[in-house]
Amino acid sequence: MPGINYRELRAVISIAEVLRLIGFVPAQTCGPQLRGRCPVHASCFQSSRVFSVNLKTNAYRCFKCGSAGNQLDLYAAVTKKSLYQAAIDLCEKLNCPTPWIHRW
Repeated sequence: MPGINYRELRAVISIAEVLRLIGFVPAQTCGPQLRGRCPVHASCFQSSRVFSVNLKTNAYRCFKCGSAGNQLDLYAAVTKKSLYQAAIDLCEKLNCPTPWIHRW
């Protein structure tokens, strides 16, 4: 199984693209910071703000379930896939070539 250059992939796919893909609708916006329902544990209330995303740093955190990380971690957590499979799936959905690691 060939490896994926995750660093390169994170450089071309933003967390904003992942949020659009998973259908995240923020309850509150303040500059690059978004707050809302957690898509990982599926918060019950529309007005929930336990989930925080920073569009500049491509980082997220849920203050209830503890899920945190970057855009690839978020997509993997929401889709319940391995990081490897989530990366491949993201590339396919966003029409982005998968940055494979070529071993000689």
